[in-house]
Amino acid sequence: MSRTMKELYGLLKVKAIRTSVYHPATDGLCERFNRTLKSMIRKFVLEDARNWHQCLDPLLFAVREVPQASTGFSPFELLHGRRPRGVLDLIKENWKEGSSDSKNGIQYVIDLRAKLHSLGVMSREHLHQAQENQKRLYDKGTRLRNLTLGEKVLVLLPTSSTKLLAKWQGPFVVTRRVGNVDYEVVRPDRGDSRQIYHINLLKRWIDVVPVAFATTLPEGEEFGPEVPTPGPVPPVGRGEDLPGSQAADVGSLQLQFADVFSPLPGRTPLITHNIETQPGLTVRTRPYRLPVNKQDVVRRELAAMLELGVVEEFHSDWCSPVVLVGKLDGSVRFCVDYRRVNAVSKFDA
Repeated sequence: MSRTMKELYGLLKVKAIRTSVYHPATDGLCERFNRTLKSMIRKFVLEDARNWHQCLDPLLFAVREVPQASTGFSPFELLHGRRPRGVLDLIKENWKEGSSDSKNGIQYVIDLRAKLHSLGVMSREHLHQAQENQKRLYDKGTRLRNLTLGEKVLVLLPTSSTKLLAKWQGPFVVTRRVGNVDYEVVRPDRGDSRQIYHINLLKRWIDVVPVAFATTLPEGEEFGPEVPTPGPVPPVGRGEDLPGSQAADVGSLQLQFADVFSPLPGRTPLITHNIETQPGLTVRTRPYRLPVNKQDVVRRELAAMLELGVVEEFHSDWCSPVVLVGKLDGSVRFCVDYRRVNAVSKFDA
């Protein structure tokens, strides 16, 4: 604040209140007046866009002659001690009969001083009551927050691209408390400059603590039982309590139905399943990129499934990508992403 303004405030007994940046609610009376004046100017711009500046004086007079909600009196009356004579007042005076009462200069000054004093007392009472009501309504949805010196905070600031979009930026460090609701924050991104912000624009920064989570699942619980790779067929236990004849019968059954007792997956031709899709649609998804160290794993899995007869080589317009899912023992599970196929399939249920 300049020295001239300080001396002027001292002569007029004006208390200067500094407002924080990006928080217009601190100076709500001024911001509300600007909004009202802009809306009034906007109506004149629709009729005459070039000469809107010529209507500023009449608009300001119209605003100043209306009683203010907080004080109960118009700004003109508080300044001059009398009601303003607007257009309607002049018309009313012409309608009324008789002349106005005249006063001498001394009596007029005495009455004016008394009226200004009474207007000042009444306006302060109305203003105090209005502020109490406004504070009570505002405090309904608020809670008291305090920040400590040296604490890290996030600041809600407009983005560099547009002023209408704000986001939380930081973290910055609180260096000083200014008043009850304002804090000084140092910003390293602007050369360690210090700026005062309202507490509504500040949010406490919480450091992220690295936490390791581990969940142990039984093997094969997520995707069903594991399918073993080809290898020697382990013998089926015949039971130690079986007599010799029954043990021989179990052995003959194992030899006769070796394909049934094998742990390797098989296939039955007794039943088939058809997947019906929407007509005219073909799902062809490009394969996902695989790391070089996983390509040999895919080749081995495909070779094993071809040998078991689980899959067969076929040329089609349909294609779904392969996905490798890691297992708990460090190996991988060979899967196929059929989500796009399921999206066009017809289900019975």
